[in-house]
Amino acid sequence: MEPEVYRNMGLTDEEYEKIKEILGREPNYVEVGMFSVMWSEHCGYKNSRPVLKLFPTDAPWVLQGPGENAGIIDIGDGQAVVFKIESHNHPSAIEPFQGSATGVGGIVRDIFTMGARPIALLDSLRFGTLDDPRTRYIMNGVVEGISFYGNCLGLPTVAGEVYFDRSYAGNPLVNAMAVGLINQKDIRRGTASGVGNSVMVIGAKTGRDGIHGATFASEELSEDSEERRPSVQVGDPFREKLLIEASLEIIKEDLIIGMQDMGAAGLTSSSCEMASRANTGMEIDVALVPRREEGMTPYEVMLSESQERMLVVPKKGSEEKVRAICERWGLDAVTIGKVTADGIMRIKDNGELVAEVPAKALTDECPVYERERLRPAYLNELQEKDFSSLAEPKDYGAVLLELLASPNLASKEWIYRQYDYMVRTDTVAGPGGDAAILRVKGTKKGLGLTTDGNGRYCYLDPELGGAIAVAEAARNLSCTGVKPLGITNCLNFGNPEKPEVAWQFYQAVIGMSKACKALQTPVTGGNVSFYNEIKEKAVYPTPVVGMVGLIKDIEKRCSLAFQNENDVLILLGETLPEIGGSEYLEVIHHQVAGKPPQLDLEKEVAVQEMTRQAIAEGLVTAAHDCAEGGLAITLAESAIAGKLGARVNLDSSLRPDYLLFSESQSRILLAVPPAAKEKVLNMAKEKGVPVAVIGHCSGDSLEVCINGDKVFDVDVEEMEKKWRESIPALMAG
Repeated sequence: MEPEVYRNMGLTDEEYEKIKEILGREPNYVEVGMFSVMWSEHCGYKNSRPVLKLFPTDAPWVLQGPGENAGIIDIGDGQAVVFKIESHNHPSAIEPFQGSATGVGGIVRDIFTMGARPIALLDSLRFGTLDDPRTRYIMNGVVEGISFYGNCLGLPTVAGEVYFDRSYAGNPLVNAMAVGLINQKDIRRGTASGVGNSVMVIGAKTGRDGIHGATFASEELSEDSEERRPSVQVGDPFREKLLIEASLEIIKEDLIIGMQDMGAAGLTSSSCEMASRANTGMEIDVALVPRREEGMTPYEVMLSESQERMLVVPKKGSEEKVRAICERWGLDAVTIGKVTADGIMRIKDNGELVAEVPAKALTDECPVYERERLRPAYLNELQEKDFSSLAEPKDYGAVLLELLASPNLASKEWIYRQYDYMVRTDTVAGPGGDAAILRVKGTKKGLGLTTDGNGRYCYLDPELGGAIAVAEAARNLSCTGVKPLGITNCLNFGNPEKPEVAWQFYQAVIGMSKACKALQTPVTGGNVSFYNEIKEKAVYPTPVVGMVGLIKDIEKRCSLAFQNENDVLILLGETLPEIGGSEYLEVIHHQVAGKPPQLDLEKEVAVQEMTRQAIAEGLVTAAHDCAEGGLAITLAESAIAGKLGARVNLDSSLRPDYLLFSESQSRILLAVPPAAKEKVLNMAKEKGVPVAVIGHCSGDSLEVCINGDKVFDVDVEEMEKKWRESIPALMAG
């Protein structure tokens, strides 16, 4: 085969030689196509697999860790939560609506493939700055795509995060997370066992959309990427809804051995992964696959990433029952092959052999690269930046209002009001808070859900930034009274073949792993998205954490909103002179520099445990994570949410701007009734948590004094106006 052919498919000369060695011959065109998608970074994790082994993945409550379609965590009473997050970055860059919509569709299929009913969606989005018309176009399309697909499925989008930075211009990050509930006895896995059992395709017909989508996701974006538009799949959420109901009915009737979503790499990945897990092989005739386009070749059928399709291995004799269920839901269900004993993938076209490859060669024998790692030179200059001569603001009230209007801190209501986050009537705390909470029907229990990440922190210190992403996700859950249980992650980085990017990736995983161990939140799976670069410039290294947790009684949940006049404000944790990487430094002083705030994981654990205990004991009326924007923003957000002001006095020797806008970690603001104050203070003392009474809820403005001197006094209505109107105004151009 001419080198140009396999190189265009994303294979290197060395990889092609390895394929020849495995097969003992020259591969044909179909076989090269199959290897190219399965050995792509998107499917094969060839640049990340050794590093991912650093993650802690086990705990008594983990029922399924990495290696399956989604992770599963025990939530008691024979129930479990199924969850996963994945990226659809490159498709969303060139076709924002379909790119994000099919990202939602794909992650939902990973959930019901395991036998779980999907109950919620979350997202984590990164865009360029809103002064760029292209960014506004991409953001409009992405939000519309997520809204369209999720709303049509009848799934609430209950939480998420959105950040803006020039590093994401042209290469947005679109990470979608789905969550499902299941009775543990109904869990199914994607295996193809039972020699002689049929292999069936159910769902939609196969077209030419998405061919080589996995390869496209494993290369940098360029000016030629627009030509890859055919690699973006086209979604049909109404058909997906039918597929959900049919699949869950098939599972409930106990008709199948295994089921797998046809996601990245389509029929190729679903078939070889199911066979590989079961140590079996598979024989498929592509002529039997239902199609919606004429003249499709075996290569196109095997690599198509058409949406809303599943591969199913029914129990022997159950084929007609599976077909009848699918027919009732208006879906195709066709037997296309059988499970074999020899571990070989045999692909036929009308009985003629067109490919013959060992299943494990496509999955387990993907080359693994230990990339050279080099600390980026830019870090020395940025981390050693001296801020001692930084000019202090003359008007702190004006600074507060400017920060509230910053797109990274402003209300994201313009986005989430396009989502139906109350559908299914299980959402008890939706978007706009620290975390979402969904009731578990028929019980007192609630699931806490959040996504978190900070690319700027990781750009300045990837290990610290990775750890903070996990810690902040857990802190957000703890602020609602939810105990964190586990994470799924989406690791968004540049080209791993560049030593600086490989170093960033390795360091971020180390930081995340340390935090996961300390907070007892094992990793149950996720997604690595490399090659997030355009014109040789990488996005900020951006690991995103999707976290789930449990609250035993949803009536004891807590929100960030101030509730009552004269409630006492208590700050847990310490504010340190840390301004590096802060929103204040970038928005007011136009610098991205310094080191991110330090993280003491022992203190983090103590602060979170105390917060959850105080909430469970009914001592807290409001709790809010102190993070981006610092204490001043935390106070403002709680005041806006509760439409109630506060009187605050801070005793400190820190510079006022450091005290107000430092993003020091392991801090939580509590509002407590006066009668509970002493009990909360004693609890902090017992647990060794730094604590300070800083004021009380009162009035219709936020007044802040430092050492008795008034620094600002801003009306809650004025703060809310700036905070709420910023993004709609920017999107209007």
